[in-house]
Amino acid sequence: MEGTGSRSRHQLDYLLVKHRFINSVRAVQTVPGADVDSNFNLVVAKIRIKLKKIIRFQKKTTMGFGELYTQRQRVRDTLEEKIGEMGCNSGDVEVQWNNIENVC
Repeated sequence: MEGTGSRSRHQLDYLLVKHRFINSVRAVQTVPGADVDSNFNLVVAKIRIKLKKIIRFQKKTTMGFGELYTQRQRVRDTLEEKIGEMGCNSGDVEVQWNNIENVC
């Protein structure tokens, strides 16, 4: 128990750290002689943080040029086949365009 003439001093200092970084705190101490215009003491912490890169988007699979060329050829052949089946022999551009829209 403290008496009226006791010279003991109690000091409570807190350091707020996110739960994710709690293991990174190495040492915490106060600096009572710091030149600060306040009734409080300066709290200094030594921490070690090793941050990892956050990957936000998954990488898309890429196609080689050969695969891209064969896919382009398949689309071209399919379109030419469907347009050929339509028989766009009329001279009216609007009729031909409507026929092409209906095919795709």
